[in-house]
Amino acid sequence: MTTNGMQSEHATLTRGLKSRHVELMAVGGAIGVGLFLGSARAIQNAGPGLILAYALGGAVIFFIMRALGEMLLYRPVSGSFVVYADEFIGPFAGFATGWSYWFMWVVTGIAELTAIGVYVTYIFPDFPQWLTVLLTLMVLYGANMLAVRLFGEMEFWFALIKVAMIVVLIVGGLAITVFHIGDLGQQARFSNLWEHGGFLPFGILGTLLTLQMVMFAFQGVELIGVTAGEAENPEKVLPRATNGVIYRILIFYIGALIVIMSLIPWTQLDPKVSPFVVVFDRIGIPGATDIVTLVVITAAMSSCNSGIYSTGRMLFALAQGGRAARSLGALNRRNLPSRAITISAALMLVGVFLNYAVPDKVFIWVTSVSLIGTLWTWSIIMLAHRNYRRAVAEGRAAAVSYRMPGAPVANWIVMIFLAVVAVMLALDPATRVALYVAPIWFGLVAFAYIRLRSRVPALPSLTR
Repeated sequence: MTTNGMQSEHATLTRGLKSRHVELMAVGGAIGVGLFLGSARAIQNAGPGLILAYALGGAVIFFIMRALGEMLLYRPVSGSFVVYADEFIGPFAGFATGWSYWFMWVVTGIAELTAIGVYVTYIFPDFPQWLTVLLTLMVLYGANMLAVRLFGEMEFWFALIKVAMIVVLIVGGLAITVFHIGDLGQQARFSNLWEHGGFLPFGILGTLLTLQMVMFAFQGVELIGVTAGEAENPEKVLPRATNGVIYRILIFYIGALIVIMSLIPWTQLDPKVSPFVVVFDRIGIPGATDIVTLVVITAAMSSCNSGIYSTGRMLFALAQGGRAARSLGALNRRNLPSRAITISAALMLVGVFLNYAVPDKVFIWVTSVSLIGTLWTWSIIMLAHRNYRRAVAEGRAAAVSYRMPGAPVANWIVMIFLAVVAVMLALDPATRVALYVAPIWFGLVAFAYIRLRSRVPALPSLTR
């Protein structure tokens, strides 16, 4: 032990997350404001074609998660894809992936906190927005600092609330559409999906331009890889969680969008208002706007909660591997990387300033910038998996029973798709800012790697 109750370097995380925690964390991390708020603007850009965009994105996520799941069984460690990048691609890939994933979740946390601030002002117009952000961050930071199991419980219930709302929307919306219940049922029909300008009113290009928000919405499914180091019985939990996340998210996203645009023609939806708010309001539920707003706030809190968790663990993993200040690789008496969590949460306060300076643009800006880190991470997972399979064939790595189908062709198809998404960012002025930030960020990462190269060993195993 070192001073101040901190454990020395090479301390290990505790496996305190149960199966239900891991499964709901991955679902919760991936269902946030990207679906509840971001879909409003995406619907106006693609119409019902957004469903196709989510289907394409979901198919890609399937292969990414199966590839990650296969490597997780090979080596279930915290910050897994950083370890795999280091082992199967090279030390710079591991270095850049770890820092880019950390950066991505810090920026995503800013997006979620900003959304919370905006939605709270809908209910309490006189409550200072900056104070909402500060109080929310303090609560989530406190939960992450107490115990990993408490964090898991908090995230479990956060995720359960928003999943329940989506289920209510899908089941209730289908009943209204099929049986024409109430006033809304008089205009609700599945033909609304193709009667107002066709299924692709803006053509294939309009659908492709929504891929930025679609893939941002899926961001967080890879959290299973971050939780691996603290999951009980990873050989049993991780494959089940991986499969469950894939199917549930596809049902929630595609099912919700089909129901929403069947109930209300997409041309009647407001790009500035969550379609969930519009639907529940039109159904006639008393206080629907406030209820849905509270659920959306909970959804954003859930995603930000996952962000603080993942950034703390990733910074801890980087420090343990000599890629960050070694003091960030220490654990407190509760076996939590408290210093890494504190630094990561503190940087999310930048969102307060951004929300004040550019309130109308901050959400689309930060979601676009964070997507760069996500696209990099997913591409690295697929490339590392391809090299892992090669190592298995050559007898340099152990094979596992849980395998991704279609390798290595599927690996290349997924990486090409992710490159197309990056190109699409350049076509929309609102998302183009991400391509200005990307070279600056990776330039800084490369500079830091060159400076620290002599002290960057292979990443150690971080779990018992």
